[in-house]
Amino acid sequence: MTTPATLRVVLAEDHYLVREGTRRLLESTGEISVVAAVGTAGELLDAARRLRPDVVVTDIRMPSPADPVRPGMEGVDAAHRIRAAARDLGVIGVVVLSQFSDAVFALDLFRDGTEGRAYLLKDRVGDIDELLGAIRSVAAGGSVIDPKVVEGLLAKRGVRGGPPPTDLTPRELDVLREMAHGLSNGGIARTLHLSVSAIEKHVNSIFMKLALENSPDTHRRVAAVIAYLGSG
Repeated sequence: MTTPATLRVVLAEDHYLVREGTRRLLESTGEISVVAAVGTAGELLDAARRLRPDVVVTDIRMPSPADPVRPGMEGVDAAHRIRAAARDLGVIGVVVLSQFSDAVFALDLFRDGTEGRAYLLKDRVGDIDELLGAIRSVAAGGSVIDPKVVEGLLAKRGVRGGPPPTDLTPRELDVLREMAHGLSNGGIARTLHLSVSAIEKHVNSIFMKLALENSPDTHRRVAAVIAYLGSG
């Protein structure tokens, strides 16, 4: 039985033991009601249509009717289909769990916008607070990208130990990294030992330099991270 504060979740994972373990972990928090646990992309889309959950948590690789033996990137495809059906289904947050730290997969998830989407590496399942945080964020229309994905791409772009590859300052790059961790301005201020007003100025400068519009359809904090990573 759910309470008004309980989030209704559809869980999609093709490996039964992983699926059941994740379901039990989520429900043990008392904050999540897993209304369906499914093993294929088709079952996920069907459950989303029938049950209209608050959030879908899906593995990035799922068997599909076209190829039930060799899983493809069906989790990301399902996320796009759920967004496309928002007029009929309502807004459903999506958390994609992936074994791939290469940012190209995250960028694919966010290609049509960042609102209500999260891309986490699968080892985050063991950190229930981080997984719950992502679920809460996408349910509220926010977005999350795994910090390891951001750090890996920033390292590839030569940010560490060298001049910034864009007109973002080194301090703005620091702020951008903390945005990827999902920190608020206050949290970033504490991490970087700066005032909240200083962080607000850096954040606004980042938005301006990356030409991000203040639209209700765009979660600008993660959009800033995606815009920067996608530019390389």
